[in-house]
Amino acid sequence: MPKMTMSIPHTLGQDEARDRVQGMISNMKEQYGDKVTDLHEEWNGDTGRFALKAMGMNLKGTLKITDSSLEVDGDLPWAAKPFQGTIEATIRERAERLLTP
Repeated sequence: MPKMTMSIPHTLGQDEARDRVQGMISNMKEQYGDKVTDLHEEWNGDTGRFALKAMGMNLKGTLKITDSSLEVDGDLPWAAKPFQGTIEATIRERAERLLTP
């Protein structure tokens, strides 16, 4: 499976960043429920595991929140490889917006 790894810097501090990320995931369930299914998240401190199905493809990975960054590591299905750049750019843009003070 293709790997997706990115680091998005922030200045919010760990607690605020975690609260925003967790809120975004909850909002995603409501806002994109027709496009994103089987969305699961599990948090252990500042590290979260997620799994979801979008456009018929299974995606999974981890989110790690530090004092200064959001680390995203994910596995993409081979069918999504041609769109990896677009997927990463979209995640980065939305995460940067989310984590702006």
